[in-house]
Amino acid sequence: MRKSKFRHVFGQAEKRDQGYDGIRVTRTSWESTYCAVNPKFVAVITEAAGGGAFLVLPLSKVGRVATDHPLVAGHKGAVLDIQWCPHNDNVIASASDDCTVKVWQIPDKGLDSNLNEPVVDLLGHQRRVGILAWHPSAQNVLASAGSDNKIILWNVGTGEAMVETELPDFALSMSFNYNGSRLACTAKDKKLRILDSHTGSIVKEGKCHEGAKPSHVCYLKDGQLLTTGFSKMSERQYALWSEKDLSKPVSLEEIDSSNGVMFIFYDQDTNMIYLCGKGDSLIRYYEVTDEAPYVHYLSLYQSNSPQRGIGFMPKRGLNVNANEIARFYKLHNNGLCEVITFTVPRKSELFQDDLYPDTASDTPAISAEEFFDGKNADPILVSLKEALQPSQKEQLKVVRRSNILDKMPSRSSTIQSNNAPAAAAPSVQSALPPGFDPQGILDDMRKLKLIIKAHERRIKALEEKLAQYESEEEIEEEEEAA
Repeated sequence: MRKSKFRHVFGQAEKRDQGYDGIRVTRTSWESTYCAVNPKFVAVITEAAGGGAFLVLPLSKVGRVATDHPLVAGHKGAVLDIQWCPHNDNVIASASDDCTVKVWQIPDKGLDSNLNEPVVDLLGHQRRVGILAWHPSAQNVLASAGSDNKIILWNVGTGEAMVETELPDFALSMSFNYNGSRLACTAKDKKLRILDSHTGSIVKEGKCHEGAKPSHVCYLKDGQLLTTGFSKMSERQYALWSEKDLSKPVSLEEIDSSNGVMFIFYDQDTNMIYLCGKGDSLIRYYEVTDEAPYVHYLSLYQSNSPQRGIGFMPKRGLNVNANEIARFYKLHNNGLCEVITFTVPRKSELFQDDLYPDTASDTPAISAEEFFDGKNADPILVSLKEALQPSQKEQLKVVRRSNILDKMPSRSSTIQSNNAPAAAAPSVQSALPPGFDPQGILDDMRKLKLIIKAHERRIKALEEKLAQYESEEEIEEEEEAA
């Protein structure tokens, strides 16, 4: 038996009253998890008349959800994917069938009325947008993939599309590597590709799973990739790849013959992988090591009811006092969101350093501008031991409508002095009415000036023709009188 401290990890469902009940989970057939979780909120894509919407609940607000509970309801089409920002627990991005990506700011206490106005609209796709992925270490960098075969990297702080890549077929899943310098994606043409996230160019590509159903990819911490998909015989399988060579997998294993798409949830601190199939009642978990066969099966969590969707809690939101190493939020077909915790059995009540190495914090390592200038940085790490004492943090506020958050760590005094003029601008902006867009008004004024000039030229030409016509008539009248 291979030795592992995670060999006895077990999953346990919390009591029903610790979950969320009465949620109208979306009926769309898009292959999404329909759920996103962070240390403050749980968000679930729901059914909504006349457009797309999703529900946001504070984690503490357990129990039955009121039928008239406020929604985030600004999309004109069905919401297909939602992802919380890793650097601000109040910011969430949503992708929709209406070809847009919207970024929202959620109040600390949750919603008390429908939220219809996003912080920023990201407009660049011509067809539906189905996949989102936030950059792990750069502030305000978001990747989106749509059915127009495009992958776009956005600077959310300015609302600009910075990098755009067109694939031969549309992407089915995306995953950044540890420092965000690479972006892996699987596509409908059954290929696995690695893109340079600064330029959008394809660095490597290779044949992925051969089955017709969607495959998913997750970038692992050590430069490896894990994919799930289907064989030609429609058997579910997972494969481990090296980013240096995508011609053949390092390891390929068949799982079973079910037909549900497998989603990958990866814990980079413990190198554990959780595989959850759509429509399954199982959660399988594995450990990735340097020893063959590299991906080691540990155990599985089994329940009686299948999962409609599932959300995975970041490490910062776990209860380290109970040796909890993973927490899932499982959506049932009957509207229940069930909480499932995975723990390592230990008798000691002391902080377990081997289970909780330093994890990625909610502080970005670099700004979006630095990233798009070509800089890379590993995520800033924080000890979970400090999480045992509640930490007081300043509330983040949206200063400008075009800028979501300003949570970069303090730099040297010279950088601060350079930023002083820019810091003065939001105070003027904050005095303007909500929705006021000076740049848009200036653009409209320029367009109107061009139109007016064109009309002036046309009027002048017509006046000249009229004068010429009148002079010809006068000459003809004089000749007739003579």
